[in-house]
Amino acid sequence: MNKIRAAITSVGGYVPETKLTNSDLEKMIDTSDEWITTRTGIKERRILKTPGAACSDMAAPAVQEILRKKNIDPLEIDCIICATVTPDMMFPSTANLVGFKVGAKNAFGFDLSAACSGFLYALSVGSAFIESGRYKKVIVVGVDKMSSIVDYTDRTTCIIFGDGAGAVLLEPTTEENGIIDAILKSDGSGKDHLHMKAGGSAKPASIETVTSGDHFIYQEGKQVFKFAVTGMADVSQELLEKNNLMGDDIDWLVPHQANLRIIDATRARIGLAEEKVMINIHKYGNTTAATIPLCLWEWEEKLNKGDNLVLAAFGGGFTWGATYVKWAY
Repeated sequence: MNKIRAAITSVGGYVPETKLTNSDLEKMIDTSDEWITTRTGIKERRILKTPGAACSDMAAPAVQEILRKKNIDPLEIDCIICATVTPDMMFPSTANLVGFKVGAKNAFGFDLSAACSGFLYALSVGSAFIESGRYKKVIVVGVDKMSSIVDYTDRTTCIIFGDGAGAVLLEPTTEENGIIDAILKSDGSGKDHLHMKAGGSAKPASIETVTSGDHFIYQEGKQVFKFAVTGMADVSQELLEKNNLMGDDIDWLVPHQANLRIIDATRARIGLAEEKVMINIHKYGNTTAATIPLCLWEWEEKLNKGDNLVLAAFGGGFTWGATYVKWAY
């Protein structure tokens, strides 16, 4: 009996219409287009401006795109996993709200929080559901409304983040394609360098926490950059060695879009040519859990069945990992 693997069989994406350019930020804070571009590679980012709109309002259209492409009745969906650090609310889960909005009444759903590595974590969980033989159609979403937790007076963070959603459909296959392997890691000692100070059970929301700005992203840029450069590059190389692959065997690196220099360090470490790297950070900035699926969404027409992909990410906390995918269509 052939092994059942989880294959990505469709992708969907959504980005808000409103653009926040570097020129716009020049009017808001002490910065410049040149300073931002040379340090991050970002030229603009998308912001969800619609009053009351939240992550589920970006994730739902991404999922609906998949349903249209595959001509799937939403009642066929077994499970929705939503990777996010900016859920619509603490509960119910954003995945439940997405399922309701797309009509997936037979699906169970839950959120997964692993910062910028969230999509890779969720992809592994969804793959395990498919591999078990219990479920046939699992949707994995990466979505974040980072503008909801960004302080637009803090030039160290507000230049980086944007809003967006990406989603993939996982289905079983007995071919040699699909999610082949993953190495996922975490280290809680990194919490001091990148976190949100308040809003959890350790420091519940209060007048004091709101007044002191404790509900915004806190980041120590130099420390995070140092860990991210080594973490993403090392785990990508480890994944290749584990699967007896060389850089020449990889058709595409799909990196988390946090910083162009981190992406380039990862590319160089595994010996990959620049033209084999998916990069859209200049258009969308860092959309946290959405960056990798948004890349797959934009590059879908350039992907061929059997292509070898390495998906790599690094996130706050710290979390990091790499996933080996053979494209299934």
